[in-house]
Amino acid sequence: MDYSEFIQSVAARPKVPPGKAEPITRATLETVAKRITGGQARDLASQLPEELKGLVSRPTEDPERFGLTEFLERVQSRAGVDRQVATDGARAVLDTLREAASAKEYGDFVDQLPQEFWQLTGPGSGQLQPRRIGT
Repeated sequence: MDYSEFIQSVAARPKVPPGKAEPITRATLETVAKRITGGQARDLASQLPEELKGLVSRPTEDPERFGLTEFLERVQSRAGVDRQVATDGARAVLDTLREAASAKEYGDFVDQLPQEFWQLTGPGSGQLQPRRIGT
């Protein structure tokens, strides 16, 4: 999936406002990168279009520890959108990421997140199932 296809996929998801797909994508990926290990961030970056790789790969190994609420607050702040748009947009980006990355890489990424993130991502590797909306 190239950059244009990635952004168009995010934009095509329900509840993503026109013109917000790119800032929401960037904000979500930057925030995700802080929450996972440096090695996992680099692995995930290898699955992304060139224009998005720099948002995810990072030199430090230790992830920051924060929950879903803070994750969404950071996305909201970085993208300049309200909380509901940040939530819907982050879900759209992560759904697109699931399609763009290999199942193994996506599962490895999700496995580094607390279970509360499954509201956005679905379960991790070996457990990829349809995400239950509203849970």
